[in-house]
Amino acid sequence: MFTSRTPGPDDAWEGIVENKSRGMLDGANMYHFVEIRRPDGTAMKVRVARGLWKSVAVGDRVVKGAGDDPVKA
Repeated sequence: MFTSRTPGPDDAWEGIVENKSRGMLDGANMYHFVEIRRPDGTAMKVRVARGLWKSVAVGDRVVKGAGDDPVKA
């Protein structure tokens, strides 16, 4: 079963980066992911742009508002 890791345009969340990963899931394109720990304790893995992936480190806070792209806070 396929699970989309791309945040939806109306999603809104914030959290702390727990891990970064990347991979060539389809054999042709590099995808960048961060694992986020939300304030309520739940974890989520989301796909992010390469620029954001390169700028964040474990322990950084990331925020995504409805209609916006995730950003380092």
